[in-house]
Amino acid sequence: MISRMRKGPMKRARRSSSASAVVSSLLETAEAVESRLEAAVSPLGLSLAKLGVLHPLAEAGAPLPLSELAQRQHCVRSNITQLMDRLEKDGLVRRRPDPDDRRGVLAALTPAGEQAYAKGMRALAEAQQAIVRALSAGDAKSLKSALDALTS
Repeated sequence: MISRMRKGPMKRARRSSSASAVVSSLLETAEAVESRLEAAVSPLGLSLAKLGVLHPLAEAGAPLPLSELAQRQHCVRSNITQLMDRLEKDGLVRRRPDPDDRRGVLAALTPAGEQAYAKGMRALAEAQQAIVRALSAGDAKSLKSALDALTS
C-alpha cells in the first residue's frame, strides 16, 4: 500500500518534469529558429521586425496609416514609429501626410524598399526551407500537427 501511494506523486512529478522539458524545448527551438531567420535577413540590412513592416506595405501596394501598421504588427504605435525611423533612414520607406486625415501619417515603400522586401522574402523562404529540410516529411507533418494543436 505504501509503495502505491509513492507512485502517484512520483508519476505526477515525472509528468510535470516532462511537461517542463517539453515547454523548455519548444521555447529553445523557437529561439533557435528565430535566430536562424534573423541571420538570413541580416546581411541585407534587414531584421524580422523591419521585414514585418515592409510586408503589409508591399502586400497593400499602397501607402498605409501608421496606426494600421501597428495593428497588423500587434504592437503599439510608438514601436512602429521607431521602426519607421530606421526604415526611413535606410531609404526603404517614406512618410507622407494622409490627405484624408490632416493628423494622420501614411507610410509608403520606396523603390529601394520594394527591392529590399523582395530580397528579404527570398532569403527568409530559403532559410525556412533549410529548417524544414532538416526534418523528414513525416516529422514535418507531425510537428505541424502538434504545433497546430497548441494554437487551437
